[in-house]
Amino acid sequence: MRALALYGTIGSLIVTAVATAPAGSAPRASSAPPAPVAHRIDFGRCAPVEHLPSTVECGKLTVPLDYARPDGKKIHLTVSRIRATSPDERQGSLVFNPGGPGASSLEFPLYGGLPKWNKLARAYDFVGYAPRGVGRSAPLSCQDPEEFAKAPTDSRPHPDAAFKRKKVAEAKKYARGCARRAGADLPFYNSVNNARDLDMLRAALGEKRLTFMGASYGTYFGAVYATLFPGHVRRMIFDSVVNPAPQQIWYRNNLDQSIAFERRWGDWLRWVAKHDHHYHLGTSKQEVQRSYDKAVTQLRRHPVNGKIGPGQLQAAYLKTGYNDAFWPLRAEALSDYLHGDPKQLVSQAMPQARTAKDEENANAVYTAVECNDAHWPRSWQTWDRDNSDIARIAPFETWDNAWMNLPCAFWPEHSESDPAGTESAEQGAAQELLDTAGHATGAGLDDLLLGTHGPLDIHTEPGALPPVLLLAAERDAATPYKGAVELQRRLPGSSLVTENASGTHGIAFGDNACVSKYAEDYLVRGKIPAHRVYCAPHAEPVPGQQANRAQLARSGARPGK
Repeated sequence: MRALALYGTIGSLIVTAVATAPAGSAPRASSAPPAPVAHRIDFGRCAPVEHLPSTVECGKLTVPLDYARPDGKKIHLTVSRIRATSPDERQGSLVFNPGGPGASSLEFPLYGGLPKWNKLARAYDFVGYAPRGVGRSAPLSCQDPEEFAKAPTDSRPHPDAAFKRKKVAEAKKYARGCARRAGADLPFYNSVNNARDLDMLRAALGEKRLTFMGASYGTYFGAVYATLFPGHVRRMIFDSVVNPAPQQIWYRNNLDQSIAFERRWGDWLRWVAKHDHHYHLGTSKQEVQRSYDKAVTQLRRHPVNGKIGPGQLQAAYLKTGYNDAFWPLRAEALSDYLHGDPKQLVSQAMPQARTAKDEENANAVYTAVECNDAHWPRSWQTWDRDNSDIARIAPFETWDNAWMNLPCAFWPEHSESDPAGTESAEQGAAQELLDTAGHATGAGLDDLLLGTHGPLDIHTEPGALPPVLLLAAERDAATPYKGAVELQRRLPGSSLVTENASGTHGIAFGDNACVSKYAEDYLVRGKIPAHRVYCAPHAEPVPGQQANRAQLARSGARPGK
């Protein structure tokens, strides 16, 4: 990769340089700006725009936009909470992040009313929040929501040169829109700052040590947190684990993801073929694929309701790779559509104008965080070569995944998103800080500014971090299983629970009682299982089975997908 990394801001790079020291060897107090003081959150009624019941209380967490300038610009993150239902059993606050980047957990306090979460709700305040950029938490936007939600759109597993040129132009335009709308604030939306915000939240809740549960992307910045603040951790669950190796963040993780989605798509095709007596879409994987391809061709010619084209179909059916609770729903919709009844397809794939603003916001945060975090190839030829190679064996999602992330190839240099003079002023401040700390001068500072350090090297020294619990499904497409193995290697003393032969993304307190028991015992009793333990797969769905709202909410689909 020949790209210059756009890891974030000078401030974040300073934090990174400090944090890459082994967890057991804390740097001198002078090696970083003073930590900002977290003030207790004043909880009260939630704003009507949050659409939360009166049982949930809300408040604002104030954090610096740039942690290298703790007295500079502040942003405010929305936080939600329901108190533990049994005060005598209370152990503190449980903070949850569902991933993204770009997802909010403001509804998480409501999980306490579900039977599978009952014991946890007795022991913990359930705390959710909208991370920086999300919702009303210093919201990011890269384009007009109506333009973002424009439909129908096309999806091509093997795009021709003209289609590629169109998508490259769209990616360039999107990156420019992010820079124009966010301005000088854009580089400060990144994973290191998300981890710093999480520590501010811990302190503002009055917790000496954090109890945290992160899913999908939540496992990555949770691991960043564990590396930066191992002494602040009480208990952590990493559910559906992102591969944290610096060389994987984020370009290579997305390539691996495209291959894994092909395998999971094959699982759905085989399941539908097994139930051909119900769906009549084919008795083999290949026949069901041809049925899907027929629907794509028909929708390209005649979009349903003028809004559902191949792009909308792809977005809807991608969810079969996230959660098999979608399998009967999507099979029924495809069967009905090909047999002349589009009602279910409309219900499941029709774009909703009322959600366009939230979806655009989530996609903007996803893009900003991933583009700011890491090295990305700046050459379109690199993207074209790598994704063309993968699409030969994994056509289902490869190119749509590439288009979603392609703005990172054209992401603005730091100076492009700063007003005139800001960059030089920050360089001066950074030089003073780094000289004082003895971390870098001359070429060393250039390395930091150019991002050659790349993403944070996730790891802790043995004994520095309390035992943490990793959960992973063996056939997870969004976060392939080898990511969990890699994180376990980097966090000594951690335990990995594997759900064999399954691929649902986000498995805690879901359909597998074995997995949930390990998670519950850990959070309630502090009981950690052996280094590696395994659970049998949960039962496959059956034709006609309707997924409940909680199952669909755990789908973990990336923003914009």
